[in-house]
Amino acid sequence: MQYRELGRTGWRVSASSFGAWAIGGSWGEVDDQESMAALHTAVDCGVNFFDTADVYGDGRSERLLRRLRQERSEEIVIATKAGRRLDPHVASGY
Repeated sequence: MQYRELGRTGWRVSASSFGAWAIGGSWGEVDDQESMAALHTAVDCGVNFFDTADVYGDGRSERLLRRLRQERSEEIVIATKAGRRLDPHVASGY
């Protein structure tokens, strides 16, 4: 795995990150055990940078990442976002 410095933070993050939208369940049924297995596999492969948001499954992906941090000793960096929730099909929301 290649690593890069994240801005001027001093943090070295993996060049490949894990996008956690799908494990939030917004696009269909997900299994938390399978999601955790995917997260653990990512860490096993050297990924230490994870991207999520509060709207990914109404916080589900953030909760799974919290669980990952509890289960692993490796240092991981989680980038999250917060904002307003809106119907994606409303033109005025864009």
